[in-house]
Amino acid sequence: MLNFYKIVKENLSFNRFEFRETVCLEYTCPIDAEQIGIFSRNDYLVYVLSGKKTYKTINGEWTLGPGESLYLKKGAEIIHQYFDDEYCMLAFFLSDELIKETMDEMKGMTLLHCEQDPDEFSAAVVQTSEYLEGYFHSMLTYFRGIGRPPDHILVLKLKELLLNLINSDPLLASYFKSLTFSDKPSLQQVMEKNFCFKLRIEDYAELCHRSLSTFKRDFQEIYNETPGRWIMKRRVERAANILANSDQSISEIAFETGFEDLSHFSRVFKKITGKNPTEYKKSLSF
Repeated sequence: MLNFYKIVKENLSFNRFEFRETVCLEYTCPIDAEQIGIFSRNDYLVYVLSGKKTYKTINGEWTLGPGESLYLKKGAEIIHQYFDDEYCMLAFFLSDELIKETMDEMKGMTLLHCEQDPDEFSAAVVQTSEYLEGYFHSMLTYFRGIGRPPDHILVLKLKELLLNLINSDPLLASYFKSLTFSDKPSLQQVMEKNFCFKLRIEDYAELCHRSLSTFKRDFQEIYNETPGRWIMKRRVERAANILANSDQSISEIAFETGFEDLSHFSRVFKKITGKNPTEYKKSLSF
């Protein structure tokens, strides 16, 4: 999978600004593949200027067109691309540190209410408003102008975006608040939202904001087994659930649960369940 955050952070050809670990840019997709996998160590917000894309996470999928926005938590997703029109968007890769700083400054200024669990989503549609529309168009002026705005103006603009999200979406407000309770992302939450994607152990460590050695040590303490073994078990568990509750083909399920190919999927599935996927599917009808 492509490290989307690294690509935009290191590519100087985009109209972009960077402040510490936060990166914001005007992005025209240069990739012509119909389907690609990407991941990012930062949460990010996309606002579509033109074209259309579908973003698929473990929790669902969302198709965005011009004027629509989606907030994606740090992790991986499968992108389906359409080629009727050039896809261009504004993207804001928001660091946890900036979110925490903004939330700290808001202490006592507003009450946050949310009936949904802020840990139980991987992406959320951001409802458009005249304030957010105005914000995005004001940022285009910065992106397309000559020179970079001073850091203090850029920070204020980024915090303006966060404040708009806090005031317009109780779920995101509650999620932002939850980030202030820990100095690192929750390893369990990251793994449960991303185990079915074709990521390397090093990529999971990056998503958890840990070095590889720290990630392996923390993982062992939490799950009492290696990341590789746990990931295979969870993928097979998810595959078995899909087999039992859908009419998807075995090859589709193998792809959806992160296996390299059908033979690898069948081999691992049988090793863990005692049956290959076809045998397991047939056994459910008895």
